[in-house]
Amino acid sequence: MSDFSSFRTMVTPVIIQIVFWIGVVLCLIGGTIMIIYGATQYQLGQGRYLWQGVLLFLLGPLAVRVYCEILIIFFRINETLTEIKHAIERPAPQPTRPEAA
Repeated sequence: MSDFSSFRTMVTPVIIQIVFWIGVVLCLIGGTIMIIYGATQYQLGQGRYLWQGVLLFLLGPLAVRVYCEILIIFFRINETLTEIKHAIERPAPQPTRPEAA
């Protein structure tokens, strides 16, 4: 709990994963709605919604994934730099000398 209150443990990566799944669901729902609307309005010249819906349905989750991965990269960089810092701060093990015979 002390790591959490002192901001040593990050909660944002978990939030980013939640945002990812919400974004995927919204893209799929929005794409489906646009496909249905475009299919019903195709005869009235509104067919572009059909293709926009297909693109949103297929490429929307990919775009959300890329966006979330870019955000996660910052946290991975932070973790790696923290590991490097701890490795530098640790004293190096002293080499042992062989006993003289």
